[in-house]
Amino acid sequence: MQADSRETIVAPATASGRAGVAVLRLSGPQATRALDALCGSMRPTARLASLRRLHHPQTGELLDQGLVLFFPGPQSFTGEDVVEFQVHGSHAVVSALLDALTALPDVRLAQPGEFARRAFEHRKLDLTELEGLADLIDAETESQRRQALRLMEGALSTRCEELRASLLKTLAYVEAYLDFPDEDLQADVMDVWSEELGSVRQQIAALLAHAHRGEIVREGYRVVLLGVPNAGKSSLLNALAQRDVAIVTPAAGTTRDVLEVRLNLEGHLMLLADTAGLRDTTDTIEQEGIRRARHYAEQAQLRLWLFDPTQEHTSQQSLWSDARPGDFVLWTKTDEAGPAPKQLDGWTGPAPLALSARSGEGIPALLEALKSRMLCDFCDSEDALLARARHREALVLAQHHLVRATEVDDLTLKAEDIRLSIRALSTVIGVVGVDDILDVVFSAFCLGK
Repeated sequence: MQADSRETIVAPATASGRAGVAVLRLSGPQATRALDALCGSMRPTARLASLRRLHHPQTGELLDQGLVLFFPGPQSFTGEDVVEFQVHGSHAVVSALLDALTALPDVRLAQPGEFARRAFEHRKLDLTELEGLADLIDAETESQRRQALRLMEGALSTRCEELRASLLKTLAYVEAYLDFPDEDLQADVMDVWSEELGSVRQQIAALLAHAHRGEIVREGYRVVLLGVPNAGKSSLLNALAQRDVAIVTPAAGTTRDVLEVRLNLEGHLMLLADTAGLRDTTDTIEQEGIRRARHYAEQAQLRLWLFDPTQEHTSQQSLWSDARPGDFVLWTKTDEAGPAPKQLDGWTGPAPLALSARSGEGIPALLEALKSRMLCDFCDSEDALLARARHREALVLAQHHLVRATEVDDLTLKAEDIRLSIRALSTVIGVVGVDDILDVVFSAFCLGK
């Protein structure tokens, strides 16, 4: 997507469908002309909501009556002249206004994220701040809202700028010596190089230490249900989701794919996944389902192993060779088999949790255990500023070049590695080298943002 600043763009800024109010937004050099075309000589005062009758610019037909706001550039979201129409939220009103506006010269419908992209190109917001804005629009939980606000308010941008400033100062020392090699290089200047590079390395390491927590807050905490067929995974998923999400039948192998539901637990997003039963099979479709179940389990933060006491024990216990420290084992169908033992043969994790999806016994205790684990894992997520994989990858690259810069003796190579580290940090905030990711970032925005 390439934005053309010569064109004026328009789009609804609110979701489609029946509503009390809909907002249409314009941005670009023809925004004021479009405003005059609909409002006539009654142009509203800048940044003051004004009630206006909106007429079709060609036929003069009254289209609606609503509030109009005018934000002259560069003091606007996009840095251009921006107009917003707050009108009645029917499909007919919105369609009529869009038709009238796009009939004007050099006014067209915006592409997804085009308003945000113009804000970026006019340096109203940097890339991480815009990513924070996108995350805030998509936020489902309190932890996601807080993290998105920190990004949108520039918490990561500020840290990256501070790190870049430190490295630029160090690079200036190194390049000055390269340009004037006959000058004596004082020992204290060499100490400054070492201290600055060491400090930046420590700060980047601190950011990276919380990187995966930030990504989990944004993307969700993955919990997977594992076990042999008919161990009660689908029934438990339905019980925890409090609705019929998965099909439950007595036939083994009913679940063939990963089925994921989104739960809000204590302000955090949990992705709870039902999976195909794990067993040896010659059915190619079921084999693929089992492969997907194991792949999801590798990516999950927590794995729940369901043990069905009404089935043969040995085949179920053999699955525990894949268990990780901290996994839970759930003793299911207590309404049929009774309470769980204090320990199961071969299981070295926490004591089994007994439950019945049918009767509801043990479900509250399981939810409390899940909440406790999530809160423990998220206990320092407030320090997690790296919310996306690209943030983490850029800082890993910056750290790599800093390590080389501190290990190499050749000053020319040292300067080059410092320069490459600065460049890696710059890609986080969108200063350089981000053309290949801009389309991906802005296409994730909703229309009208």
